[in-house]
Amino acid sequence: MGDALARVEARLRTTLGEPDARAAVTFLGTDRMEVLRFVDGDIVRYVTLGMSAQPMADPTAVLADPVKGPRAELVLSVRAGLADTDKVLRPLAVLAASPQVEGVIVAPGASLDLGEPLWPGAPFSSVLVAESGGLVEDLELDDPMDPVRFLPLLPMTPNEAAWKRVKGAQELQERWLSHGTDLRDPLRASVPLD
Repeated sequence: MGDALARVEARLRTTLGEPDARAAVTFLGTDRMEVLRFVDGDIVRYVTLGMSAQPMADPTAVLADPVKGPRAELVLSVRAGLADTDKVLRPLAVLAASPQVEGVIVAPGASLDLGEPLWPGAPFSSVLVAESGGLVEDLELDDPMDPVRFLPLLPMTPNEAAWKRVKGAQELQERWLSHGTDLRDPLRASVPLD
């Protein structure tokens, strides 16, 4: 699977340029997870590398398929210099390891909750998983493997996460859009939810 991860990293370099930093985290019983940092002007992008090494398995399946199944990497984009966002590396690695550790399938519309701030002082402890295909195109792998999807993560305040549980991901995204919410602002307040 190292070849697939090399192809994932090549896709990231082609799309985002050279990473200016990388960190690796290994959790007991999981593969190594890396987080690469790319700087593009005033935007910093943190991208996982390693989550796609194995397909995500249905937690109700008796036996996980070692080849077929959805594959993904996570992408978080924030404005640089406003908060200590580099501390998000370990939390992102935790989220990337969640399919192996908890047997979850990370897909668009899902909420991922850390139970602690994404970085020190962050008003967010959870993220909404958005649709792939925008910033980094999906990467096709050899049959019968599913393509690797690069899923953007949108930080949510606790109020937004609660509202999303009731109203759904689409409603929250429409609320953000209608209020012109800057989802890359690492210090932003919750969108009005009346």
